[in-house]
Amino acid sequence: MTGAAPAGPVVVDGRTLTCADFVAVAHRGARVTLAHEVFPRLVRERAVVDDIVDRHVPTYGLTTGLGSRSSYALPRAELTAFSVRTVRGRANAVGDPLPVPVVRAALLARVNGIASGGSGVRPEILDALVGLLNSRVHPVIPEVGSIGASDLCQMAHVGLAVIGEGRAEFSGEVLDGATALRRAGLTPVELGPKDGHVLCSASPLAAGNGALALHEAAAVLLLGQAVTALTFEGFRANTSPLDARVLDLRPAPGQSLAARELLALLSGGELGDPRHARRVQDPVSLRCAAQVHGALHAALDFATAALAPELNGCGDNPVVLADTGEILSSGNFHTPALALAFDTLALALTQTAAISAERMRRLLNPGVSGLPANLTSYGPERSGFAPLTKTAQALVAEIRMLSAPVCNDPRHGADAVEDDSTNAALGARRLTTMLLRLRQLLAVEALVAAQAVDLAAPAALGQGPALLHRTIRELVPRLDDDRPCGADVERVSRDVLESEDVRSALRAMVGGVT
Repeated sequence: MTGAAPAGPVVVDGRTLTCADFVAVAHRGARVTLAHEVFPRLVRERAVVDDIVDRHVPTYGLTTGLGSRSSYALPRAELTAFSVRTVRGRANAVGDPLPVPVVRAALLARVNGIASGGSGVRPEILDALVGLLNSRVHPVIPEVGSIGASDLCQMAHVGLAVIGEGRAEFSGEVLDGATALRRAGLTPVELGPKDGHVLCSASPLAAGNGALALHEAAAVLLLGQAVTALTFEGFRANTSPLDARVLDLRPAPGQSLAARELLALLSGGELGDPRHARRVQDPVSLRCAAQVHGALHAALDFATAALAPELNGCGDNPVVLADTGEILSSGNFHTPALALAFDTLALALTQTAAISAERMRRLLNPGVSGLPANLTSYGPERSGFAPLTKTAQALVAEIRMLSAPVCNDPRHGADAVEDDSTNAALGARRLTTMLLRLRQLLAVEALVAAQAVDLAAPAALGQGPALLHRTIRELVPRLDDDRPCGADVERVSRDVLESEDVRSALRAMVGGVT
């Protein structure tokens, strides 16, 4: 994200982190501090772990093996070594390294999950994870390895860095774990019983990456609304479908909010009065924009509700109950609602992408828009924006491909013990690519809509379209003779739609809409 000011410290208490906090730590490098109540909470829980170990009580992953080996008791003398082997034996992810912001988001999610209580980890482990974040030591985590039954095979790479093994990025250089820690002034941590399992456990990659994706999805939805409003101005669209009296007759989820936002963005222009429209009834891609964007609002609400307990809860198995001195088996690591929410959000993004491409095509069609063919004032010797429709369709095709559900994939179990999984981490990871492609697609529509506005020459623009049109024209001239437009699309995507100044201004325009 561009134009973002440095963020202040984020206080971690295990209960109250937001997606904005994850953006601050992941993208802006905010430091992390622990709330005063966190360490006493961990000390109480660790006393329960130590007591269980001393009394040789059979407890999953602590005094017994893991997965299909959970019925086998471990010798007391092996518990510390078993903790280390748990990390080493599960660091099996493959592929390109995850981007540093995603790694930072995953670290923050694990820090907050531990801070919330229930893990039973030694306080030194939490201190070490916070140290990685604040010293900007970023474990190298390959991108493929989680099936959503905890992010075990990827988070184990974090565990390697904690004990001075594996690889980590520091100051732009990828180093072995021990060297990275030493250069940052940190020291490897010795693992005790259960510590290795805790470092690998829960779903911090799904949660952390999901937090970044949801934050960006909300921004892209607002951008989609603003670009739609710009198309409305160029097309001279009819706004009667946005009338609250119409929408109240069938209150579909999110549609009224989307309509109010569109009207707020169009405020100050002529289109608030449907009598300024060119047509009595517009194509569905314009007429039903509020319904489609409203569905995306609803999908975001679902995803936000599903993500909240993952960001601010304990996803460990087993869990430690300090008040009663118990350690109980848990299903808190399982994330079916989160995976379903990510799939739902992916489908809603695809619907939004589809109508963006269609609106762009309608602008190029003189029989529908009343504007020159392909938005060029010349004859057939000029192509205008027609070739750009292929780019738009290619973007839609990739977005649609990535929207395939992942939460219903075939399951694999450890000797039928671990016989269900969710692919939540994969569901979150593909959203990043989808959002990039959707932003590029909206840039295509915005570029074409700005040309339509130039040709339609309305007397006044709404505040949202005026902002976009002015900002685009500061970077990209209107199309006269044919020229390569791919670079123009990239410039609009990067310098307009990704601009924090533009996003903040648009948020202010719709800020009073509820």
